[in-house]
Amino acid sequence: MLTQSTYSTHITEAIEQAQFPTDPPKLYDPIRYILGLSGKRVRPLLVMLGADLFAFEDMESTIPAALAVEYFHNFSLIHDDIMDEAPLRRGAMTVHKKWSENVAILSGDALLVKAYEEIARCTPTKIPALLKVFNRMALEVCEGQQKDMDFETQDLVAEDDYIAMIRAKTSVLLGGALQMGAILADANAEEQELLYQFGVNLGIAFQLQDDILDVYGNPENFGKQVGGDILCDKKTILRIHLQQRVGAQDAVILDNLVSEPDAEAKIQTTKELYAKYEVRAIAEKLKEDYSDRAYEALSKIPVADQQKAALLDLAQNLMVRTH
Repeated sequence: MLTQSTYSTHITEAIEQAQFPTDPPKLYDPIRYILGLSGKRVRPLLVMLGADLFAFEDMESTIPAALAVEYFHNFSLIHDDIMDEAPLRRGAMTVHKKWSENVAILSGDALLVKAYEEIARCTPTKIPALLKVFNRMALEVCEGQQKDMDFETQDLVAEDDYIAMIRAKTSVLLGGALQMGAILADANAEEQELLYQFGVNLGIAFQLQDDILDVYGNPENFGKQVGGDILCDKKTILRIHLQQRVGAQDAVILDNLVSEPDAEAKIQTTKELYAKYEVRAIAEKLKEDYSDRAYEALSKIPVADQQKAALLDLAQNLMVRTH
């Protein structure tokens, strides 16, 4: 059992040593570019920690699956940034801004193919099970992104629909990464499912926390503009519950905020409405519920507590990262 930092180093080295062709440059340079924008790389780490949980010894053999997950994640980011018209990713220009939308689409597609090439490098007997999880996960991420875009034109979104969206768009990738690691370590079906549920519920809690911190976080720690979701009228868990509870007079104020040109005033007035209707407490409670579900699933996996330490540490770091 190695440390998280050691596994992270192995992942970084594998990405840096990956042999991508050089021709045509506009296809492969963007791939090198986005992979070089070193994010947290939590998802490939989860593949390795999922195997490590079951005291798997051949950790080197988990690297291709870890890379497959990281490649898929970055493929989805390239395409998401186009759809969101995002100018920046990890503090640098997005691929479509640095090159073009057409280049970004094609490079993203190529990165997805490279993800499947990595799965093909995995232990042959494990490939069918890995593909089943990977394909399910990949399709659900696409479904989640579509639901998120659909919400942009909906006046009201139900809490259950919002949870289903973030589960698909964000959380299944965490659960799927862990399950792929468990498959490589020969975990049984029940153990795989418990680990998957740990990842999915942790991912939902993480996203709910992200919604909360967008409004109440410390900008120096959060890494994003505080109030950014408010400024773009994003339907977060806070806004959803505000819309469900807001009185008629305040509903008019909320509607008028959509066209409010003063960013500071828009954020401040929205925060006042959140406070009046106590939606932060509702969101915090929901976050804790999903966090508890995650830890409960992990507690049911029949391995020594020592084996769970790395996953618990990672989960804690995710959930306290930005206050």
